Amino acid sequence: MATLDQCRAALDRLAQNLSSAQGDVRSAAALDRSLSCRITDLDTTFVGRLADGTIRDVTSVPGPPPDKAEIRLTMAGDDLVALVDGRLNFAKAWGSGRVKLEAGVRDLLRLRTLL
Repeated sequence: MATLDQCRAALDRLAQNLSSAQGDVRSAAALDRSLSCRITDLDTTFVGRLADGTIRDVTSVPGPPPDKAEIRLTMAGDDLVALVDGRLNFAKAWGSGRVKLEAGVRDLLRLRTLL
């Protein structure tokens, strides 16, 4: 089971990957939306903001997110680490229910480039 520190490091790597992305990926990540990532096995939620092509102001809170973010992810810690490391395909994980993504239809259409 991934630790809280490993999950935080994975989110930091994801933010760095997004900030250095080019083309379609860069434009898809250029949304300005609140973001939450609930780690079910650690009963923790990371909250932050997707803005200017990166993830900013990430903090963790115990339990479910205090507010409903505009983009919401839910998964186990091991799945977060595997996704960021490229060992888990997002589309397959989402299709099988291992990863849940909730967002508005327009955001989902833009985010599909990242997936």
